[in-house]
Amino acid sequence: MTRLAVLSDIHANLPALEAVVADMAQFHVDQVIVAGDIVNWGPFNREVMAYVTAQRWSMIRGNNELYLLDYLTPRAPEYWSEYTLPPWLREQLKDWLYYIGGLPDELQLRYHDAPMIRVLHGYPNNPWRGIFPDTPEAQVRDLLVGVQETTVIMAHTHIVMDRVVGDWHLLNPGSVGAPLDGDPAAKYMILDGDADGWRATQRRVEFDYAPLYAEFERQKFIEQVGVTGQLIIEEFKDSRLRVQPCQIWCKETYPGEALTVERMHEFLSSVDANRYMPAPYRE
Repeated sequence: MTRLAVLSDIHANLPALEAVVADMAQFHVDQVIVAGDIVNWGPFNREVMAYVTAQRWSMIRGNNELYLLDYLTPRAPEYWSEYTLPPWLREQLKDWLYYIGGLPDELQLRYHDAPMIRVLHGYPNNPWRGIFPDTPEAQVRDLLVGVQETTVIMAHTHIVMDRVVGDWHLLNPGSVGAPLDGDPAAKYMILDGDADGWRATQRRVEFDYAPLYAEFERQKFIEQVGVTGQLIIEEFKDSRLRVQPCQIWCKETYPGEALTVERMHEFLSSVDANRYMPAPYRE
């Protein structure tokens, strides 16, 4: 039997990662897989990168690594010029650009005693979109055409998934560092594999958020990133989407105008955020 630990969406949350590593020790895993979004959103970008590389884990990039790598390049969409987070992220990780730039976007894993695994962040060839537990089967089949591995590890959505569609066993461990399901605990998976396939055990690990908020404060994160920074902290506090719904609401309510601190407070205090977020994230 081969035993794996599968992590994803750490999002530079060192306290969450440390809690997961402590929990993981009891399982004596053969390999650790990280399915992207190692950095960004949280404040411990350098520390998390130093830790995961020292462990020699098998890792891929997610879309948040692309915010780092593609910002200020011709690959970046024009609207990225309005974003305040990428400049902060680039300053945090300026010494890691070449290492992260060399990470793969996907992995094909082979084992002597268990089926092969494909590791993706989102869709094949598109880390910006993810498959959910309720994504229609026909759409999933279309997206996975050409994926020969019958076990597929996915991430991006921050939503736990253990689902079979056709010949594919789809697994999403949820988010280590930025839960969006209303449960603030860190999530990851243990996979046990043999000739009969892979069996998933979902793990939920509580951790202390106080060091995270203290580091945001120490770095003067809100002063550097602005309204988006405050909304990111609200996401950590609520374990719910806040940045995207607030941006959508502002464009609808104040078309052509900027999202200000006052409008952010209006959204947080008086607007039903569920109206502005995808169904899997609603309370």
